Amino acid sequence: MSTIRSARPASDKGERLAKRVAQMVPCSRREAEQYIEGGWVQVNGMVVEEPMHRVRTETITLDRNASIMNLTPVTLVLHKPPGLKEPLSLLTPANRYARDVSGVRPLKRHFSKLAYPVPIEHGASGLVVFTQDWRTERKLTEDIGEMEHELLVEVRGEVTPDALTPMHRALKDERKPLPHAKVSVNSSTPQGSRLRFAIKGAHPGLAAYLCQLAGLDVISMRRSRLGRVALSDLPLGQWRYLADGERF
Repeated sequence: MSTIRSARPASDKGERLAKRVAQMVPCSRREAEQYIEGGWVQVNGMVVEEPMHRVRTETITLDRNASIMNLTPVTLVLHKPPGLKEPLSLLTPANRYARDVSGVRPLKRHFSKLAYPVPIEHGASGLVVFTQDWRTERKLTEDIGEMEHELLVEVRGEVTPDALTPMHRALKDERKPLPHAKVSVNSSTPQGSRLRFAIKGAHPGLAAYLCQLAGLDVISMRRSRLGRVALSDLPLGQWRYLADGERF
């Protein structure tokens, strides 16, 4: 850390942190705001991310590794619990996955202005995405029809591949065309079975409809993959940053 101290006392009301940093670096006011919003500035040892924060005679500290080039928008991947109306409420530092390998430092600005382009059924769990990146948002809207969604659906009782025949028949019926999808039995026991659905595009309700055609009782549903991004071992109710190199 490189420490920057005030050269003169401030007025009783203090002055904006961005103004003080701009005077002491020195740099432009906008650059000072970017340093602060990037989490590089401490006031009396505490990180402050608000350029409007008022300071008087406090010690201002600027990280020696500070950069204004790293204010890129972020994308967050959340394991949504079933039945949660407001998944955005889980996006807090406390719910970040401890094994997140992205290397991104959490900042307050990462939890604002987030788009939620591909919701899932209210009762389902699984992978959902929040993003500040307009390129990611466009990918998840304009190209969503060509993106494969993988759903794992738990149903009651043992299911054989032959039991899926009504689903396959409906998916091939050209008189009532349905979205492109593939269905297979992932595992099966007398107590319950897991079906894997690979569906092109976002089509809430399709998996439940196909299960109904086959007379299957759905217990739970989880989206395990969206395009090339998988839920993997992300715990329920936790989130992580989309890492460099990950693409939908």
